[in-house]
Amino acid sequence: MWRSIGALIGASIAAFALAGCTGGAPPLPPAPADAARSEREKQAFVEALKPHRAGRPVVAVLALNEGTEMTDLLLPHAVLRRADVAEVRIVAPRAGRVSLYPALEVDGAQDFAAFDRLHPAGPDYVIVPAMIADDNPEVAAWLQQQAARGARVIGVCSGARVVGRAGLLDGRRFAGHWYDRGTLLARHPGASYVPHQRYVVDRGVATTTGITASVPAMLALVEAIGGPEKARALATELGVASWTPVHDSSPFYLDTGRRAGFLLNKAAFWRGEHWRVDVQDGADDIALALAVDAWTRTGHIGVDAASAAGPVRLRSGLVLLAQPPREGTERLPLSSSLKPVPQLDRTLCEIGERYGAARRDWVMLEMEYPAASVAAACGGGRPAA
Repeated sequence: MWRSIGALIGASIAAFALAGCTGGAPPLPPAPADAARSEREKQAFVEALKPHRAGRPVVAVLALNEGTEMTDLLLPHAVLRRADVAEVRIVAPRAGRVSLYPALEVDGAQDFAAFDRLHPAGPDYVIVPAMIADDNPEVAAWLQQQAARGARVIGVCSGARVVGRAGLLDGRRFAGHWYDRGTLLARHPGASYVPHQRYVVDRGVATTTGITASVPAMLALVEAIGGPEKARALATELGVASWTPVHDSSPFYLDTGRRAGFLLNKAAFWRGEHWRVDVQDGADDIALALAVDAWTRTGHIGVDAASAAGPVRLRSGLVLLAQPPREGTERLPLSSSLKPVPQLDRTLCEIGERYGAARRDWVMLEMEYPAASVAAACGGGRPAA
């Protein structure tokens, strides 16, 4: 696992060093205020993703065993399982364990062959997280095959790169993490980037902006499958006021200072403190993923899952690998009284209190998380991102 994570960090540093060529595009103009247009875009997304087949839909959350982005995988899986509107499976080249980055490891993936035997017509939807390698040939071939069978494909965050490697962005409109904009445009000359929208769909292929866009995008998918009341009830449970695609892309970009900060941050990754997150059966996947992802992206902290009983079964049913807690390790703070999405706001406030506003704002930049709710949660302090 650690060899794979080390390779990821090295690749990230190399990629950002080349940001002037293909990534880290310049800032965009501020988003125009147009609530009616945003609602139309949401409804267009919902209509495009309504089930085409009779019966209970099947959703495959695609993974690469060697490394899949933690929040991109855990959030869609957990939101859809909690909604109970579809059969949801994690599918990977090999059955069993999936190493997540920047932390944790899960067990229970189904391999491609086993999934195909159970679902010869293919899934109705394939969710594509970011992966440690966006050009794995097994992943690309399986994704192409499912799209050809009629599956709707949803690339979450830098999962858009994986979708593109499978040839599914060519000639389409796309969103994607802000940093990937230049890379995707260079790789897919016929594609067009859509700013200021957290999710976009074009002819059966959807994409989202950064990591935190998976919640509104999955709520829109829940609405498409189960209806607006189902989505509204789930949004209330998660602590989400709205799941429209409203998003201001303009704060998310790299200038010279931010690029240097990123390189220093990644060069120091996991050279600081080592924490544990205490988990037990029934732990909330969504709150866990958001908090762990945010803390590890500070560049100061590595996190392991800890349980005296060993592996635990999360609320979604997924098995999280855990080891007995080590003495002397600090606990990652999680509040049982907060709903999952407000937990992220609280976590970002705590990061600011511990490491300063600049580090908190950097984490928000990486996660492409808007500042407004965090400013309120932190008592009026105004994050820059």
